[in-house]
Amino acid sequence: TGAEVEQMYIDLVRDVTASVRIPVSVKLSPYFSAIANISRRLVGAGAKGLVLFNRFYQPDFDVVNRAIVPSIDLSTSAELRLRLRWVALLNGQIEADMAITGGVHTAEDAVKGLMAGANVLMLASALIQHGVGYLGQLNDELNAWLDTYAYESVSEIRGLLSHAQIGDSAALERANYLNVLR
Repeated sequence: TGAEVEQMYIDLVRDVTASVRIPVSVKLSPYFSAIANISRRLVGAGAKGLVLFNRFYQPDFDVVNRAIVPSIDLSTSAELRLRLRWVALLNGQIEADMAITGGVHTAEDAVKGLMAGANVLMLASALIQHGVGYLGQLNDELNAWLDTYAYESVSEIRGLLSHAQIGDSAALERANYLNVLR
């Protein structure tokens, strides 16, 4: 059952954190039925960080040859929104660092992740596409953005658009869907 799967995660985190002296982070799937609940329980079991969200590489179907074919699709900036939403909702609600994985490709994506409350932004797909030298360009663009808006450092923008700061959970929750439709 879903409860049994969640308990397996909790038990594993509790066992690992009891066995090591380094901080432990857990990479979560977006498919838990209650992200906030499992996040809180994982932190309670000893996790010091959460990584939102694991991408599952799923095979494709070749309908002509009737075959299942392996497929690896790199992330795009469009995938960032789910991660932004949950980091923004969890920021200030749990005692853990949060990382965003999937969807960070540009300096603007990085700013969004930081404003949601992320401590870490993972860029594997962007680096695969552009090479490791792209980090320098992103860093320069991020610094230029900070300068343009008169921020001294990323710590000044971290969490600015989180639920803890804006206090309007409707903007981050399903109710916003109705506002968009109107």
